[in-house]
Amino acid sequence: MAEARVKLVADMHFEGSSSSGHKLTMDADKESGGHNKGFRPMELLLVGFGGCSGMDVISILREKRQNVTGLETNVKGEQADSFPHIYEKVHIEYVVKGKDIQKEAIERSIQLSLEKYCSVGATLGKTAVITHSYRIVEE
Repeated sequence: MAEARVKLVADMHFEGSSSSGHKLTMDADKESGGHNKGFRPMELLLVGFGGCSGMDVISILREKRQNVTGLETNVKGEQADSFPHIYEKVHIEYVVKGKDIQKEAIERSIQLSLEKYCSVGATLGKTAVITHSYRIVEE
């Protein structure tokens, strides 16, 4: 079972820790009573999605013996205008770096991540329309 603990540091500054022993800082902007010292909680959803799907895609590409030297995900989310400001649209772009990478391998890796493996994407997909794209940077 995954567990997290979030503790108020000061004002709107919180420190989160996980059962795996990692920590991160969250804060609000100055207009909301914070000091911009950390992630916004909703940003963490996008970071988590990029990491979750990125781990899937790189793992699958390595299994397919693709010569990948780098992978980056760029995630953008559009939130609803009204509270609770859920994500309604999320787009994830995969930037795959390497040599002679097969487009079919990338497309299949992304499909498997988004349709089968990425639990963060599956969770976001309950409220948001998720779209994706990819680019290959030949090295």
